[in-house]
Amino acid sequence: MTQTPLRRNRDFTLLWSGQVVSTVGTQVSALAFPLLVLGLTGSPRDAGLVGFARGLPFLLLFLPAGVYVDRWDRKLIMLISDAVRALALGSVALWLVLGRPPLAWLAVVAFVEGTLFMFFQLSENAALPHVVAREHLPQAIARNQARQQGAKLAGAPLGGILYGISHLLPFAADAVSYAVSFVSLLFVRPTFQAPRARKERHLRREVTDGMRWLWGQRFMRTVTGLVTVSNFVHQALSLVLIVRARELGASPGLIGVMLAIGGVGAIAGAIVAPTVQRLVSPPRVVLGSLWIWVAQMLGIALAPSPLVIGVIAAAGFVTGPVFNTTVGSYTYALVPEEIYGRVSAAGGLFASGSVPLGALFAGFLLSAAGARPALLVLTAILLVLAILGSAARDLRSAPRPEDIPSPEPILAGAD
Repeated sequence: MTQTPLRRNRDFTLLWSGQVVSTVGTQVSALAFPLLVLGLTGSPRDAGLVGFARGLPFLLLFLPAGVYVDRWDRKLIMLISDAVRALALGSVALWLVLGRPPLAWLAVVAFVEGTLFMFFQLSENAALPHVVAREHLPQAIARNQARQQGAKLAGAPLGGILYGISHLLPFAADAVSYAVSFVSLLFVRPTFQAPRARKERHLRREVTDGMRWLWGQRFMRTVTGLVTVSNFVHQALSLVLIVRARELGASPGLIGVMLAIGGVGAIAGAIVAPTVQRLVSPPRVVLGSLWIWVAQMLGIALAPSPLVIGVIAAAGFVTGPVFNTTVGSYTYALVPEEIYGRVSAAGGLFASGSVPLGALFAGFLLSAAGARPALLVLTAILLVLAILGSAARDLRSAPRPEDIPSPEPILAGAD
């Protein structure tokens, strides 16, 4: 691959720009979904069930999705995902024009959106080394982190404003954002995978290969466990923050502002992530993040207003992109390209499979105890996680990603 500087890499810029629009749209509807369900039913449990439906594909489909991302044309997967998601989110807007959408339909749309998000994300992650040079991967990962966090910064208040104007506008906006992403993908030139040898396919064996490879990497195995629990907690936090802000009298617009303030910290983390990734060892990044999240969660539980919650969230969210950039760089350094989808799916089964459980847990916990006790429970879970992480020997011996030799290709027929 020609060593084009990342800032002048046309294809990465085009891919990244289309995903900026799409990710903003996703954040707009992500805020609107729980607000709509709470407005229709008044039940945090129902909001948690819809969040569970969106994350359920990560439990049911992640492993086979990784296999098919390695088998199929990744760009085609991404194009189909965008097109179907545009139709699904547009259907919610249309139903709101016609009347009151059933809770079951909202759950179906959430499930479809979650399924195609999963296929798109796996494909994009596996395609990234074909769009940028290896030495630019940490920068590219950090820019993708900045994209995600910037989308939260813009999408949360925009979602609140649009929802306040009309309940259908956030869903219509998200549908349009997927259409924009679809068009941008059409103009990205590189293929998104290396040539594949024709061979007999065995779904179960291919799935097992990804799991076996991940289990054999001690650092990745330990980090996957830590990420699984932290994702569970942070997904629960997403709903808890909204309910806590409502308890404090916040309007939808103010809730969006609160979430946007948290996004400022995450953007700052994305900016400094490549530098931190070069200077700080992976174990220190991982363990430092865990302890900072404990302090963040406790501070949120004690915060007296939505704006203070936003400021405390911002301070803790700085570590998220740094954590993700370090772990992402480590993964690209270790995993052979032709099995990246399967290995990513193997880790994602746990790391992202905990997301729907976190949403479901939050819904029931909020209904039973309220937002502040829920925050204290989440703090306790993170505290236990930080203690266990600090005791894990696997973390302390991990090398830096740049010191890892390029992974050897998997021989034809080996998988």
